Amino acid sequence: MLAVTAGIFALVTTEILPIGLLTSIGAEFSVSDGTAGLMMTVPGVLAAVAAPVVTTATARFDRRTMLCAFVSLLAAANVLAAAATDFGVLLASRVLVGVAIGGFWSIGAGLAGRLVPAAAGRATAVVFSAVPLGSVLGVPAGTFIGQLAGWRTAFAVLGFLSVAVLTALLLTLPPLPAERPTRAALLARVLRRAGTRFALAATVLVVLAHFGAYTYVTPFLEQVTGAGPTAITVALLVYGSAGIAGNLVFGALVSRWPRAAFAGVAAGIAAGTLLLPVAGRDLAGAIALLVLWGASYGGVPVCSQTWFARAAPDSPEAAGVLFTASFQATISLGALLGGAAVDRGSPSTVMALAGTTAALAVLVVAAHRRD
Repeated sequence: MLAVTAGIFALVTTEILPIGLLTSIGAEFSVSDGTAGLMMTVPGVLAAVAAPVVTTATARFDRRTMLCAFVSLLAAANVLAAAATDFGVLLASRVLVGVAIGGFWSIGAGLAGRLVPAAAGRATAVVFSAVPLGSVLGVPAGTFIGQLAGWRTAFAVLGFLSVAVLTALLLTLPPLPAERPTRAALLARVLRRAGTRFALAATVLVVLAHFGAYTYVTPFLEQVTGAGPTAITVALLVYGSAGIAGNLVFGALVSRWPRAAFAGVAAGIAAGTLLLPVAGRDLAGAIALLVLWGASYGGVPVCSQTWFARAAPDSPEAAGVLFTASFQATISLGALLGGAAVDRGSPSTVMALAGTTAALAVLVVAAHRRD
């Protein structure tokens, strides 16, 4: 289980690392912040496609073998990014990242209960603690490495981390033959369920809000708060630390009060992003709101996955596929729309739009009658 958690940590860190390096990568390749945001859009699109396509195509393969294959692809993607000679090559590496994310998350998200059947709920929370850990350790560390030795070095380090994760998976995971092959017909049946449609709507809104804003948090801190490189690293570290706490708190709450937990994370993201343009003009105010935002987002993956799992208790891998596809597609859309907003408006505009979207997610959750 810990090896799977490490795999998700490596995937999450690789996916969101460009957030901390956005301006430096854009400056090297002479592209705008919005164009540089394509580094977030591309893997999200590919992951959304790969989640159902790859999982169904490999339905009868041993899941251990597939997890190892996807981590190997991640290692190759990071090496390619570190050696990129132009922005097009860098985007090509992000295509590989998207395929790795889509396949690994779809399979790995539903494995917690299989690996630790006596404590499936807590095991799921542990696996998804890798998401805020990617923010608290991965992104600030990657940003710091990028400032010291260049952004290419940060991707090279992630390549080494991916190889280490691959080794851990090979040494610790038992054989995991497919129990119930995930086919397109099964995905369609699960998708028609009312609980799945609710989980999908709530997830799309809250993830759209988060990544529409978080992708461009570095330009906001630079241009609106006036923070320097060290302060930005500290702010991202504080944000990620709050995310770990939020993952633990909401992971414990969601099993007993699933609707309240989901509404809580959406409301926290709404409040944090809406208030940033007003109260985030100084570093203290910005950090306080990043704590609220980070703690709230820390609970999003476990809340979302829990709702998808509740909708399909008989098909955990199908639930994982739909969770991954919706989550990643929305990351891509959020980064794309946020990029358009920041290029045509300002980072503050992005925050206001994100807060409004998160507030809509609160209304969707409140309207869901079944707790």
